[in-house]
Amino acid sequence: MATPPDLALGGVSVHRVVDLDPFVLPFDMIFPGADPAALGSYRAELEGHVDLDRKEVLLAIQTHVVRIAGLTILVDTCVGEHKPRPVRPDWNQRAASGYLDRLAAAGARPEDVDIVLCTHLHADHVGWNTQLRDGRWVPTFPRARYVMGHGELAHWQAAVAKDPTVSHGCFTDSVLPVIEAGQAAPIAPGDSIAEGAMTLALPGHTPGQIGLRIETGQRPVFFCGDAVHTPAQALEPDWSSRFCTDREQSAVTRRALFEQVAAEDAVLVPAHLRAAGMRLRREGSRYRPTMCGCDGSC
Repeated sequence: MATPPDLALGGVSVHRVVDLDPFVLPFDMIFPGADPAALGSYRAELEGHVDLDRKEVLLAIQTHVVRIAGLTILVDTCVGEHKPRPVRPDWNQRAASGYLDRLAAAGARPEDVDIVLCTHLHADHVGWNTQLRDGRWVPTFPRARYVMGHGELAHWQAAVAKDPTVSHGCFTDSVLPVIEAGQAAPIAPGDSIAEGAMTLALPGHTPGQIGLRIETGQRPVFFCGDAVHTPAQALEPDWSSRFCTDREQSAVTRRALFEQVAAEDAVLVPAHLRAAGMRLRREGSRYRPTMCGCDGSC
């Protein structure tokens, strides 16, 4: 029997399947030039997400298993195993991580997955797209469509043509084998991937990053990839990460996303959030975050 969902709204359920937690980054590494003291009045809201004393941001690397309209959708696939990632020792040549067991416990064995949504093609979002079998990288999810943005795919194809090692070399071992297997399904923002599930453009972190808006019959749920890394950005929406391709565009995208989520009283699910989701209430130029409960409701 599958574990209870982390989020349940209407006919939609969401399980978090964690690959690495906590994934800790020094504050000045992820947000260069930002002052964590600006968050001092929000210590309670940020507990478990930002350590103000140590000046660290606490993230999770995880997959969200979404069940909607009879389909099983995975949103991003984490770091993977046996991948050469020498720049990050904690990702490099990992083995026996238990990820597939945790996925199965959430009721999603590889053969059960209908769609893999790649919000963007960074190494910590596509790693389990493939697995090593008999010395070859093959798709982990044998019957799934791997959905990714047209613009995102084109960006990385051009980048890899110039430098195959870009983004830890993940295109070669985690994206190209999916394309060669005929399972890649490039789409445009605004396309529907299931009844009630529509992709949306979230450029800035990468040029072609996409998210997913899901209608639940209660309140919408937005999966936003790395348009948002941490609830600290709800309080300081102009803080873009060091890893964003276009930090200015990332801030514009994030503010528009926050405004829509707050206006619709929706649930926002950033890829690295150490909670099921969060709701936002606008307070001047900031958005006060409230984490969803552990009972599957939000």
